[in-house]
Amino acid sequence: METDLRLESSLWIGNKRYRAVLTGWHFKWTEVDKKNADKKTVSVPVAEVVGVEEGRVEILPQRSVEDTDKDFTVFYVKRSRSGGSCGLLWSLGRTQFSCPSRALRDQWIKHLRTALKTHSPLRPHRLLVFINPFGGKKKGREIYHSLVAPLFELAGISSHVIVTERANQARDHLLKKDLTGFDGVVCVGGDGMFSEILHGLIGRTQQEAGLCESDPTVTLQPCPLHMGIIPAGSTDCVCYATVGVIDPVTSALHIIIGDSQPLDVCSVHHASSVRYSVSLVGYGFYGDVLVESEKHRWMGPLRYDYSGTVVYLSNRSYAGVVQYLPADPLLSSPRDKTRCLSGCSVCSKSTERLFPHTSDSGSLYSSHFSQYSNDSEGEWVSVEGRFRCISLTCMSSSCARSPLGLSPSAHLADGTGDLILVWDTHPLNFLKFLHRHTSTQDQFDLPFVEVHRVKAVRFSLPEGREEGGHEEIGQLNCRIGDEERECVDTVSRNGSQQHLAQSVVGREIMNKHKMVTPILCGLCCKKTPTVSVWNCDGEILPFSEIFCKIHGQLVRLYARGIEDGSAMHSCSQGSDKSKSRCILYE
Repeated sequence: METDLRLESSLWIGNKRYRAVLTGWHFKWTEVDKKNADKKTVSVPVAEVVGVEEGRVEILPQRSVEDTDKDFTVFYVKRSRSGGSCGLLWSLGRTQFSCPSRALRDQWIKHLRTALKTHSPLRPHRLLVFINPFGGKKKGREIYHSLVAPLFELAGISSHVIVTERANQARDHLLKKDLTGFDGVVCVGGDGMFSEILHGLIGRTQQEAGLCESDPTVTLQPCPLHMGIIPAGSTDCVCYATVGVIDPVTSALHIIIGDSQPLDVCSVHHASSVRYSVSLVGYGFYGDVLVESEKHRWMGPLRYDYSGTVVYLSNRSYAGVVQYLPADPLLSSPRDKTRCLSGCSVCSKSTERLFPHTSDSGSLYSSHFSQYSNDSEGEWVSVEGRFRCISLTCMSSSCARSPLGLSPSAHLADGTGDLILVWDTHPLNFLKFLHRHTSTQDQFDLPFVEVHRVKAVRFSLPEGREEGGHEEIGQLNCRIGDEERECVDTVSRNGSQQHLAQSVVGREIMNKHKMVTPILCGLCCKKTPTVSVWNCDGEILPFSEIFCKIHGQLVRLYARGIEDGSAMHSCSQGSDKSKSRCILYE
């Protein structure tokens, strides 16, 4: 019950009178008829008020101001459904109020702005913005200056804007330049641009903490600066999986009100190098598609469709050994038919598990934690065979073309990843698996597909097989260390070590699989490569043997997870205070 009454009076919207009430947490206005009977009420949380301006003001599509003594305009978040998307579309709501006197108008403006400062302490005041002018349809500059910058100005956010001119410019800036005074870093671009600021911020944080990020036994420190994404790329997978829609205004409003969504990150280690991923680490099909697409960049986003077709017709599979450390099956499962939404109970409980000595989100960054601190967790599991593809994802990896994503029940911030193994099978079976990503059918309900919730993964080539080169690797500009060191077989457990299981789980059924010759000779008569490469969030890693480790809630986004307004079955858990929930999908 709200008892913190701030202000109440009659206001006019057009020629209609309203009773307006500002409490500590909400701003409400109710239409009043001639008999003083209440009609429709509009209620806006103070935390979702974007700004308050004197006079009659319009912001989008362009700013216009009609300066009047007795009027003020309130801008706030307005929600609507987005056709074809799983989340809610946010737009800038605007209501113009008229007061009986200028003094009352000034009083309303003062109280509303004070309430904003009091109840929205996490809102950013100064942002570092990187714009990729070459990503997607090459409209990054236009999107920022026409849609985002006016909203930031309205909210009183100052921005230092850098238009990138080369690859990794944003990463290098974050690693070397002074970041004092910034509340967050925003990228205007696609998943590649997001990956740049991800690597820059994580690397900078570990440098300042005196940690060697390339050492897989090191527990990485969470990044203190928030990250924001304004979608302007080809797929914008990270934005879609964390917000539910691909819309610059929606993302800008999440940034403005200071939403905070923790996000798991996977570190990928090979020799002395390390890369980071949040959406996909893929070997086999996904790696080959990326290699093929690099040869057809002139085609734009269509190159992925073309390359996927070519690689599918090539009918490749690869031998390998996959070792993984299973997560606690009692906490969650990749087959439990739940979806990670805003306020997800699984992620909320994971925060308590990952940061047991913290009571608020602001203190997460000062705690040193270990994600492998539970001695009761299971031993490593090993499988060997031929695979069509191997995928590791820390989120659903949903996008407009695949609404449920690679792993529909994956969670954004539970400290785990989902490992998907697709064994060698007939091409038509593999096509069925790929097609199910575009529908609501369960892509894991196939005999040649496995999915496991894990905390770490290691991939190596079978004994006696050397790590050779993919036929296209020589054309890549990727460089790795000259000397390869063995990936660490153990993980830290309160000072002790847990060794990899020595035994290998046999799979007799895989011995029955036979190599199938390519089904389209015209495209595939080239020599079939014996090894593939890894696709790490759209970046080619031109080697096979890697070690992956999931770091729980390593970064924070200006987002709140996917909001879902449909009347779906709730499987809420926990107290009302946490408002934690996930939903069951059919």
